[in-house]
Amino acid sequence: MTVVPRISLTPPRTLLTRIGAWYSRRTYGKVLDPGQAYGHNARVLFSYVRLEQRAAKWNALDAGLKHLAVMAAAARINCSWCLDFGYWEGREQGMAAEKIERVPRWREAREVFSELEQLVMEYAEAMTETEPAVTDELAAALVGRLGEAAFVELTAVVALENWRSRVNSAFGLTSQGFSDSCRVPAERPVPPVVTPVTPTTAA
Repeated sequence: MTVVPRISLTPPRTLLTRIGAWYSRRTYGKVLDPGQAYGHNARVLFSYVRLEQRAAKWNALDAGLKHLAVMAAAARINCSWCLDFGYWEGREQGMAAEKIERVPRWREAREVFSELEQLVMEYAEAMTETEPAVTDELAAALVGRLGEAAFVELTAVVALENWRSRVNSAFGLTSQGFSDSCRVPAERPVPPVVTPVTPTTAA
């Protein structure tokens, strides 16, 4: 069944939306649906883009840990658009496909993740609960492993992903096929080798 967004993805043609569409095509190969949805309110779109630009410059937290936190938060909210884009973004960063794919059920694949990665994803999920479920022990463990600056960045990036995922889910946005472009095609089955049978000559 085709899911129809709850808001038109054809915003007013303004200078801001035209520039945004041009930049999006140049950077990602297509116009991002969230940008089209935000485009109905120029002030919100401008403020959101500025926030994303500034957040992209944060560098106290390891990029791989940051991406796992983002994906874990998106998975907890079940934002299919964010998970689709996050798969592509993770592959662009060089993260193993197996690791990205296992984030939604990371507890069932602990062997794929380090202890610190598991702590980060646990924190992202706990923070994403409707009533945040972060414990003193979990926060202390991360501060001890990451340091205070990186812990603040981790907390902020999870909050930012909550904004993205909750807004995209509320708008009814779904996958735009980003993950499809970077998956390894399944190998075609090799046809069985048929050994010709040599007819026997009657005596």
